[in-house]
Amino acid sequence: MWDIEMEIVALPGQRAGGKVWLVGAGPGDVELLTLKAYRILQTADVVLYDALVSEEIMALVPQDAEKIAVGKRAGKHSAGQDEINQLLVTKAFTRQNVVRLKGGDPFIFGRGGEELQTLVEAGLEFEVVPGITAASGTSAYAGIPLTHRDYAQGVTFITGHCQLESRPMDWKAYANPNNTLVIYMGILNAGLIKSGLLGAGRNIDTPVAIVSKATTQDQKCFIGTLGELERLAANPGLKMPALMIIGEVVELADSLNWFKPDSNQKDRVRNEWIQTDLAQNK
Repeated sequence: MWDIEMEIVALPGQRAGGKVWLVGAGPGDVELLTLKAYRILQTADVVLYDALVSEEIMALVPQDAEKIAVGKRAGKHSAGQDEINQLLVTKAFTRQNVVRLKGGDPFIFGRGGEELQTLVEAGLEFEVVPGITAASGTSAYAGIPLTHRDYAQGVTFITGHCQLESRPMDWKAYANPNNTLVIYMGILNAGLIKSGLLGAGRNIDTPVAIVSKATTQDQKCFIGTLGELERLAANPGLKMPALMIIGEVVELADSLNWFKPDSNQKDRVRNEWIQTDLAQNK
């Protein structure tokens, strides 16, 4: 894939007659897809989709539509953003209805704004269909309200991947005990997140949850404290995608948990592996 910035090239001599829909697929459960997203998918000529879009949602795409996987996964080879941008432009000139399908909501850590800027530069028509973002879908299915008058008066969304060590992070703001902190894509940097929050004054006993494959039948919820964050993130039962929720609201998970996956796996995991490991290291 390209490592240098590309100049987006339109097709000379052709009219920009196609249209691009930037569509949020939601957090995973096919029934959380919006009616508008479903309608747009039904008319798609080509769909560029991310790795986090479920098979059930992809099954809604017409069989004769062109399907192009351009998903991004941490630690795995995927299409570069410049290549995705060029594909959107090229397909919009050659196809009538182009859908850029993203997990969650395209405007929350989905690079949707960047892709739309490319379409504007190419003179292409577009429309945005928002989706239920991972934070709200995950918290709802884990029984963790992101705000609560008695626990948290605000919520902050941040992304925990990329060059976290070299990028300035406002840990003081993120460590506010009156706020819930939701971290997207932070599993590989659990140690940095833990040290940053502790260094900014967040209590080591602050409740945390890592929710794996939220809203699906494979959902698991790993509950612990901020001091255990690295161990929770290293659990072999943790599957991607996964989201971190840090704050006192996590205490409500046991009483408000309502989602019962139909699989044979337990829907709640306190993780005996972690407790055993802690005992061995005492």
